[in-house]
Amino acid sequence: MHFRWHARRDLLVRHAVTSSFSAAWLRGDASALSFLSDDYRHREARARAVAAAASRTVSPALLDVLAAQNARLAPSPARERNLALLARPGTVAVVTGQQMGLFLGPLYTLYKAASAIVTARALQEETGRPCVPVFWLQTEDHDLPEIDHCVIPRPGGGPCRLALELPDAATSRAPIAHRHLGPSVLPALATLRAELKAEPHAEEFLCLLEQAYRPEATLAQAFTDVLSSLFADEGLVFLDPRDARLAPLAAPVHRFALQEAGTLSAVLAARAEALTRAGYTVQVHVRPGSPLSFFSPDALNGPRYRLDPTEAGAWGLVGHPDSGVITRDALHAALEREPLRFTTSALLRPLLQDTLLPTAAYVGGPGELAYFAQLAPLYAHAGQPMPLAIPRARFRVLDDRARRWLGKVGLQPDEVSVPRDALLTRLATRDAPESLETPEALEARLFGAFSSELERVTGQVSAVDANLQDALRRTQGTVRVAVSRLTGRYRRALARRDATAAEQVDRLRTFLFPEDAPQERVLGLPYFACRIGTRAFTKTVLDACVPFSGDSKDLTP
Repeated sequence: MHFRWHARRDLLVRHAVTSSFSAAWLRGDASALSFLSDDYRHREARARAVAAAASRTVSPALLDVLAAQNARLAPSPARERNLALLARPGTVAVVTGQQMGLFLGPLYTLYKAASAIVTARALQEETGRPCVPVFWLQTEDHDLPEIDHCVIPRPGGGPCRLALELPDAATSRAPIAHRHLGPSVLPALATLRAELKAEPHAEEFLCLLEQAYRPEATLAQAFTDVLSSLFADEGLVFLDPRDARLAPLAAPVHRFALQEAGTLSAVLAARAEALTRAGYTVQVHVRPGSPLSFFSPDALNGPRYRLDPTEAGAWGLVGHPDSGVITRDALHAALEREPLRFTTSALLRPLLQDTLLPTAAYVGGPGELAYFAQLAPLYAHAGQPMPLAIPRARFRVLDDRARRWLGKVGLQPDEVSVPRDALLTRLATRDAPESLETPEALEARLFGAFSSELERVTGQVSAVDANLQDALRRTQGTVRVAVSRLTGRYRRALARRDATAAEQVDRLRTFLFPEDAPQERVLGLPYFACRIGTRAFTKTVLDACVPFSGDSKDLTP
């Protein structure tokens, strides 16, 4: 097995996920560090963050809810010990979280959980303070199309996409917490079994999925059942914020977001402008005067809507079919009476996490690091210190099949991310006789020869008629286009020249760079668990995590 290091649509308009900020931040660029500290790299700063978190305690009400939520999961003495530690003053938490992807979604879900566990161990060893890993289930989110599917590689072909068929999936605004899997999960499981049944450890993992992913279960329940089983030995604790017993504890955060909406939107907009001036894409854009909370006006488990200020003392429900408006007084009354009607956005969720938990560090992916760069004004206005921001582990997995395919075509893993036609052309010209030119060399030779001759006769032609200069330039342009078309056809012919190489490249791209994206962002766990073994794969990931790193790394057990 081989590994390599390597948010979502939410409250407001969201740009495509970009690694530009996180890449600069991981490099240690001064401009990026001015928006988000890299204190996680420094032992003294880590100790300060742990000491600050240790001064906060977990409320008895939250401890009761955590005990009840985790009691329904597979037995885990390590989890019981961690829950007991959270009740002790001085214990801190390392938090991570993710949406509820089908069959755990992309591989980076597993990497996040493993990173939080390894980080918690390292901080505890460094500081001597108890440190508990907590997985925050993002059940308040409502974006079904981002999570209703799972992709696995096929050894002999393209990727296999398994998806639920949920009514109104594209338009639903209801929190994920209230969505049941429904009957379409059964054919998805059947397809998964048909695709993976021949793998050595298929029965073990497929049975685990089939026990959890039942039509009557919610997406969140099934996801938590499986992930908690994977990390039972490590004692990973789970927290589902979409719980009526937790709503009163979250109410002060939503009250703050409502009361300070104008000020918060102003300081966050200024922060976004500063990020833009520094050359970074803003991850979450804030509308003027809009609070960082969603509101569900129709039912506790109903659609949630963003709030926009309208006339004085009233809020508009953006996207509500009746163009609903609610008065400020009615909104605050709803918060007092039924706080479960309120849910967090991407920018407010971290503040809620760190209000409920003694968070020393948050482990996030590239997209989360980008919007964490926006959060300092929010925390400052709330009078609360930000936790350490720590990059999650990023792996690229190569099994024996992929290594064999790489060996046959003589490629390194990094080369597979090159566009398909360019990669096939490279292989064709690399393995062909020396007389076979690359498309670039052929184009340069053809057009270079023509341009040279054209330059030689330009003076002669112009001497006959100076008006022929324009004709010469047009001829040059026409020939350039014709040569480019010819070399384009030549390039495609080279790409088709070796069908076997094309098949092997397609297999490799499906495995290492599926859908033109890093493996960890597309492929799901089932293939790897069925081929390697559930615990063996999980343990390998845990062993490969390097705390406080963020660097790329390959591992071949």
